[in-house]
Amino acid sequence: MKIDWVKKVEVKDKKRRLKDAKKIIEDWGLKMPENKDQFAIDFGLDDYENIGDVEFMVANELKEGYCGKFLFLFKNQTCPLHHHDKKHETFFIVKGKVLMHADKRKFTMKQGDCFVVKQGVEHKFSSVDGTALILEVSKPCEPGDSIFADEKIGKI
Repeated sequence: MKIDWVKKVEVKDKKRRLKDAKKIIEDWGLKMPENKDQFAIDFGLDDYENIGDVEFMVANELKEGYCGKFLFLFKNQTCPLHHHDKKHETFFIVKGKVLMHADKRKFTMKQGDCFVVKQGVEHKFSSVDGTALILEVSKPCEPGDSIFADEKIGKI
Protein backbone atom coordinates (compact mmCIF):
# COMPACT_ATOMS: atom_id res chain seq x y z
CA MET A 1 0.00 0.00 0.00
CA LYS A 2 1.37 3.40 -0.97
CA ILE A 3 1.72 5.73 2.00
CA ASP A 4 1.04 9.06 0.33
CA TRP A 5 1.15 11.27 3.42
CA VAL A 6 4.85 10.40 3.90
CA LYS A 7 5.67 12.49 0.81
CA LYS A 8 5.75 15.74 2.82
CA VAL A 9 8.57 14.43 5.07
CA GLU A 10 10.47 12.37 2.49
CA VAL A 11 13.96 13.33 1.27
CA LYS A 12 13.90 13.57 -2.52
CA ASP A 13 17.49 14.29 -3.51
CA LYS A 14 20.77 12.36 -3.36
CA LYS A 15 21.04 13.00 0.41
CA ARG A 16 18.53 10.22 0.98
CA ARG A 17 21.23 7.54 0.55
CA LEU A 18 18.88 4.63 -0.17
CA LYS A 19 21.60 2.84 -2.15
CA ASP A 20 24.02 3.25 0.78
CA ALA A 21 21.47 1.74 3.17
CA LYS A 22 20.75 -1.17 0.83
CA LYS A 23 24.51 -1.84 0.38
CA ILE A 24 25.09 -1.96 4.15
CA ILE A 25 22.11 -4.30 4.59
CA GLU A 26 23.40 -6.55 1.78
CA ASP A 27 26.85 -6.59 3.43
CA TRP A 28 25.08 -7.93 6.53
CA GLY A 29 23.78 -10.79 4.38
CA LEU A 30 20.21 -9.50 4.41
CA LYS A 31 17.86 -8.39 1.65
CA MET A 32 15.02 -5.89 1.82
CA PRO A 33 11.68 -6.47 0.08
CA GLU A 34 11.66 -5.64 -3.63
CA ASN A 35 8.93 -3.55 -5.27
CA LYS A 36 7.66 -2.21 -1.98
CA ASP A 37 7.52 1.35 -0.72
CA GLN A 38 10.89 2.66 0.45
CA PHE A 39 11.26 6.06 2.07
CA ALA A 40 14.15 8.20 3.25
CA ILE A 41 12.54 10.47 5.81
CA ASP A 42 13.88 13.67 7.40
CA PHE A 43 10.56 14.51 9.09
CA GLY A 44 10.50 17.84 7.21
CA LEU A 45 13.40 19.23 9.23
CA ASP A 46 16.02 19.17 6.43
CA ASP A 47 18.62 17.55 8.74
CA TYR A 48 18.64 14.00 7.38
CA GLU A 49 22.14 13.16 8.59
CA ASN A 50 20.97 13.58 12.20
CA ILE A 51 17.18 13.32 12.19
CA GLY A 52 15.68 10.71 9.90
CA ASP A 53 15.57 7.11 8.86
CA VAL A 54 15.08 4.82 5.88
CA GLU A 55 11.89 2.77 5.94
CA PHE A 56 11.32 -0.40 3.93
CA MET A 57 7.63 -1.25 3.99
CA VAL A 58 6.75 -4.96 4.02
CA ALA A 59 3.01 -4.59 4.62
CA ASN A 60 0.56 -1.96 5.78
CA GLU A 61 -2.79 -3.72 5.83
CA LEU A 62 -5.42 -1.31 7.15
CA LYS A 63 -8.33 -3.71 6.68
CA GLU A 64 -6.51 -6.66 8.26
CA GLY A 65 -5.03 -4.56 11.06
CA TYR A 66 -1.27 -5.03 10.79
CA CYS A 67 1.92 -3.42 9.52
CA GLY A 68 5.48 -4.65 9.16
CA LYS A 69 8.47 -2.56 8.14
CA PHE A 70 12.21 -2.28 8.53
CA LEU A 71 13.67 0.94 9.93
CA PHE A 72 17.29 1.63 8.98
CA LEU A 73 19.31 4.25 10.85
CA PHE A 74 22.63 5.62 9.64
CA LYS A 75 25.26 6.36 12.29
CA ASN A 76 23.95 8.85 14.88
CA GLN A 77 20.54 9.23 13.19
CA THR A 78 17.47 9.71 15.37
CA CYS A 79 13.76 9.19 14.90
CA PRO A 80 12.43 12.14 16.94
CA LEU A 81 10.16 12.04 19.97
CA HIS A 82 6.58 11.09 19.08
CA HIS A 83 3.62 8.96 20.06
CA HIS A 84 0.67 7.26 18.40
CA ASP A 85 -2.96 7.32 19.48
CA LYS A 86 -3.86 4.13 17.56
CA LYS A 87 -0.65 2.32 16.72
CA HIS A 88 0.81 -0.29 19.08
CA GLU A 89 4.38 -1.23 18.07
CA THR A 90 6.92 -3.93 18.75
CA PHE A 91 10.54 -3.18 17.85
CA PHE A 92 13.03 -5.99 17.23
CA ILE A 93 16.70 -5.08 16.76
CA VAL A 94 18.00 -6.99 13.74
CA LYS A 95 21.46 -5.38 13.63
CA GLY A 96 23.40 -2.76 15.55
CA LYS A 97 22.60 -0.94 18.76
CA VAL A 98 19.73 1.45 19.39
CA LEU A 99 19.30 3.98 22.18
CA MET A 100 15.59 3.93 23.03
CA HIS A 101 13.79 6.63 24.98
CA ALA A 102 10.31 5.50 25.99
CA ASP A 103 7.95 6.28 28.83
CA LYS A 104 10.56 8.53 30.49
CA ARG A 105 13.18 5.75 30.44
CA LYS A 106 16.38 5.55 28.42
CA PHE A 107 18.11 2.26 27.57
CA THR A 108 20.29 0.63 24.93
CA MET A 109 18.93 -2.20 22.83
CA LYS A 110 21.18 -4.63 20.96
CA GLN A 111 20.74 -7.28 18.30
CA GLY A 112 17.97 -9.70 19.31
CA ASP A 113 16.29 -7.35 21.81
CA CYS A 114 12.55 -6.67 21.60
CA PHE A 115 10.54 -3.78 23.04
CA VAL A 116 6.81 -3.03 22.98
CA VAL A 117 5.51 0.54 22.75
CA LYS A 118 1.85 0.91 23.63
CA GLN A 119 -0.47 3.62 22.32
CA GLY A 120 0.16 7.04 23.81
CA VAL A 121 3.73 6.31 24.97
CA GLU A 122 6.20 8.96 23.84
CA HIS A 123 9.29 7.42 22.30
CA LYS A 124 12.31 8.13 20.15
CA PHE A 125 15.28 6.06 19.09
CA SER A 126 18.80 6.60 17.78
CA SER A 127 21.56 4.46 16.34
CA VAL A 128 24.52 3.87 18.62
CA ASP A 129 28.10 3.19 17.46
CA GLY A 130 27.14 2.86 13.78
CA THR A 131 24.21 1.81 11.66
CA ALA A 132 21.19 -0.13 12.92
CA LEU A 133 18.27 -2.09 11.49
CA ILE A 134 14.98 -2.46 13.35
CA LEU A 135 12.01 -4.61 12.46
CA GLU A 136 8.77 -2.88 13.44
CA VAL A 137 5.64 -5.00 13.75
CA SER A 138 2.59 -2.92 14.58
CA LYS A 139 -0.94 -1.87 13.97
CA PRO A 140 -1.20 -0.14 10.57
CA CYS A 141 0.37 3.22 9.78
CA GLU A 142 -2.47 5.68 9.36
CA PRO A 143 -2.34 9.36 8.41
CA GLY A 144 -2.22 11.69 11.40
CA ASP A 145 -1.37 8.97 13.94
CA SER A 146 2.31 9.90 14.31
CA ILE A 147 2.23 12.91 16.63
CA PHE A 148 5.65 14.52 17.13
CA ALA A 149 6.70 16.63 20.11
CA ASP A 150 8.49 19.02 17.74
CA GLU A 151 5.76 21.34 16.44
CA LYS A 152 7.72 21.82 13.19
CA ILE A 153 6.93 18.19 12.41
CA GLY A 154 3.47 18.00 13.98
CA LYS A 155 1.25 15.13 12.83
CA ILE A 156 2.06 12.87 9.91
